[in-house]
Amino acid sequence: MAADLTERPVVGPTPHGQDAPQTEQPPSKAATGRGKRSGAWAAVGRVASMSAMMITLFAALVLIVLPVATGSQTYTVLTNSMAPKFPPGTFLVVKPVDSDQIQYGDVVTFQLYSGRPEVETHRVVGFGATQQGEKTLITRGDNNGANDPEPVREIQVKGKLFYAVPYVGFVANALGNSDRGTWTVVAAIGLIGYGAVTVFTSVRKARNSRMAGAS
Repeated sequence: MAADLTERPVVGPTPHGQDAPQTEQPPSKAATGRGKRSGAWAAVGRVASMSAMMITLFAALVLIVLPVATGSQTYTVLTNSMAPKFPPGTFLVVKPVDSDQIQYGDVVTFQLYSGRPEVETHRVVGFGATQQGEKTLITRGDNNGANDPEPVREIQVKGKLFYAVPYVGFVANALGNSDRGTWTVVAAIGLIGYGAVTVFTSVRKARNSRMAGAS
């Protein structure tokens, strides 16, 4: 007689007094779907967090770090004289340069009157000289139909346009001109701190996710 070798489920305790191993049920489709959705939202959150961090760090670099590192001054366009390229609200970063580095077509910021704080930012459209032989600049706003009435002396020039950022000047004006230096330092610390916290949080979440997947 042949022995029956077909396996049968064991019910109750084994001969050694131990319970038989239980068969695990596969996760339901609903649970799998919820897990996939949770994973997708987590990925979206990480992407959004990293994007916010990159935007914040870029803003800190362009609006704060570079102007300070290059010794530049920042200004805000208030009129339409340089529209449409530089409309009101444009944030200007103006870098000091020697007068011999200023060329035709450059955009320069200059004092309207020597020794006074009022400034203007216009384009160089020509050169001249005083009776004493001092070099002067002939300037005009891109949106103006005539040259500025007075030539600009070298002593009046604050610098040449380094770069411009649209609309950001409105925020700078809201902070106030008198306290802009203080606000710049505060903003720099805040932006860099936020970027550091965001990077640390993203790295920790990614590491925890890898450890959870490996376990």
